[in-house]
Amino acid sequence: MHYVIVGGGSAGWMAAAALAHAVEKTQRITLIESDDIGTVGVGEATIPPLTFFNKVLGINEREFVQATQASFKLGIDFRNWGSTGHRYFHQFGEFGVNINAIAFHQLWLRLAANGLPHPISDYAPAAVAATQMRFLPPTPNQPLDLPQLAYAYHFDAGLYARFLRRYAEQRGVMRIEGRIVNVERHGESGFIESVKLDNGPTIAGDFFLDCSGFQGLLIEKTMRTGFEDWSHWLPCDRALAVPSENNPEAFTPYTRSTAHVAGWQWRIPLQHRTGNGHVYCSDYISDDEASATLLANLDGKPLADPRLLRFRTGRRRKFWNGNCVAIGLAGGFMEPLESTSLHMIQTAVFRLLSLMPTSTTFDPSAAAEFNRLSAVEYEQIRDFILLHYFANDRPEKFWRDCRAVAIPDSLAHRIELFRARGKVAREEGHLFSDSSWIAVMLGQKIMPRQWDPLADVTPLEDLKKKFGELRDRIHRGIARMPTHANFIDKNCKAPTL
Repeated sequence: MHYVIVGGGSAGWMAAAALAHAVEKTQRITLIESDDIGTVGVGEATIPPLTFFNKVLGINEREFVQATQASFKLGIDFRNWGSTGHRYFHQFGEFGVNINAIAFHQLWLRLAANGLPHPISDYAPAAVAATQMRFLPPTPNQPLDLPQLAYAYHFDAGLYARFLRRYAEQRGVMRIEGRIVNVERHGESGFIESVKLDNGPTIAGDFFLDCSGFQGLLIEKTMRTGFEDWSHWLPCDRALAVPSENNPEAFTPYTRSTAHVAGWQWRIPLQHRTGNGHVYCSDYISDDEASATLLANLDGKPLADPRLLRFRTGRRRKFWNGNCVAIGLAGGFMEPLESTSLHMIQTAVFRLLSLMPTSTTFDPSAAAEFNRLSAVEYEQIRDFILLHYFANDRPEKFWRDCRAVAIPDSLAHRIELFRARGKVAREEGHLFSDSSWIAVMLGQKIMPRQWDPLADVTPLEDLKKKFGELRDRIHRGIARMPTHANFIDKNCKAPTL
């Protein structure tokens, strides 16, 4: 089998690296990219499953962090989302511990109704560590009084692609420079047979991975797969991105997301700079207004002019069509509100590896299963992102329109179930845990009308005592950890660029 990957960037080189690791030089892998074609690559925020991706590939974390100018991430600080001045934290990992098999948040709801002054985030180790600007990764021999932190990374996406390129080429991946000017398909099957480059060569292949970004050079321009537009639910259609100088006082172990008049702004701290961007809907605000808002809310000097990106939220009707699979932006787009972009590349690659064609006679059931699982994943992430927009009390027209939208039945059910009893609808294989849904539901001011009656079994004073002991233990343990900046300086500081 000859696998041909069209496009580099994070999607292309993540696919190449994982494929090369899996087949161990038993198959041919070629990646075609052009230095003349830019990538979307900006400062990238991730979620904890990326640590698993790196471990599967055998990547040394220290080398990776240094090579990509990375920092560590414990969650997302949401500001002004429910309403102006409101703030909450979506942490990685769990809240507290269940007591007598009763979900922790149900017990917290009972105590909150009885005067408990502490937010639920006070019982989440990652949220407490983020607030204190501290970080320590879990270790096998970690003392019991030190909380285990779930974490991810912030890094330079371009440097990550370069890092994975070295990894992949060392394992036999052949990179070819060139721009594709023509695609040849089989007359009967419609399968892609080869691609012709502007500098002369024609590259034939058996299976093609489209990592060409928004344009979908193979999956859409060639295979005419079709696109399912979700902009009626998620109307933001543009982003302005700009790097800025680091502010040493704001080297946070978390991403910040700040809601504005017609969208929101990200802040991603790296070792060498800070990544910033303003995601917005052009129906409500001009590019100049969006740029002014972005630049007015930086905490360091801008290092370049803002770069405009246009997008449409949604997904391909098929991710696997014929002998072509779309990976990353070629397959669809979800705004980076919950840092899912690289995760969807990762899951697409692992899904492909689990259903890999073993010969040039392709089993249509594998493609059907790939498409089914991919569609479910996109819809689940869509609902989670949409929750942030729908549940708001902001006065601006953009936000009023967002809460007036007819949301999917799947999300409506989740919200109503939580509002009624504080229950989280369970769905097999969902990326976001119960704790994530709880953090955002409560953060967006969706308060249950009642708690689980079983939460009343434990005497109130006993429950208050257990909560107090738990909070003290978490805060004492976190206070013993190094600061985020000190941990990086001591263990994985990147060289100056």
